[in-house]
Amino acid sequence: MFKRLLNKFKYFLENLDHKRDQILFYFIKKFWPRWVTPNALTYLRLVIGILLFVLLFYYNIENKTLIVTLFIIGILTDLLDGSVARCLNMESKFGAFIDPPIDRLLIIPIAIYSLLPNHQWLLLSLIVLEIVGGLISAYPQSKNVFISPNIFAKTKMFLQSIVFGLILITWPSEPNIFLVNLLWISAILLIIALFFKVLEIRRVLNENYFKLNKLKISNIKK
Repeated sequence: MFKRLLNKFKYFLENLDHKRDQILFYFIKKFWPRWVTPNALTYLRLVIGILLFVLLFYYNIENKTLIVTLFIIGILTDLLDGSVARCLNMESKFGAFIDPPIDRLLIIPIAIYSLLPNHQWLLLSLIVLEIVGGLISAYPQSKNVFISPNIFAKTKMFLQSIVFGLILITWPSEPNIFLVNLLWISAILLIIALFFKVLEIRRVLNENYFKLNKLKISNIKK
């Protein structure tokens, strides 16, 4: 019953994501500069994530306009890179591989900066779940199998981007309890994303195992 509800929710989110793509595709086809590749957007997000970390924790720069502007640019690159890749047929395994860890690099400095003073348990939960997610992703990659982020992971990233953007805009005021609760919801979304990812990993690895056995049997018969 619970899994059926999750599948319905998954289908709903995937439809929303598809409609978002359709809207973006219209503008990308007409106006997007072809020399700006999806991976270039991802690399820009990497630079912004590192820059935010350095500015906030090394130089202790708290210029709200600068920090918010950098974060918004980083979020826009995340919003666009996948749609640009799909629209212009520029999808690659490498691009999909580097996208999740770079997303984490963008979010985590802002999470530490805004949550550490008064919401340590929430911050710890988010960081631990991201570490677990990274380890789960690393397992199939060690077997040369890549599993793309599912819709729950994408929704989690979208929700966190909006919430942390709003928190930064109102900083240094205490984050609104509504925004804090949304971050707890994003943690639940990440748990669901990991659940479906584990199922997908098991399915793909089992398929590869049966294919390999079938190939071995075929070679023996020859």
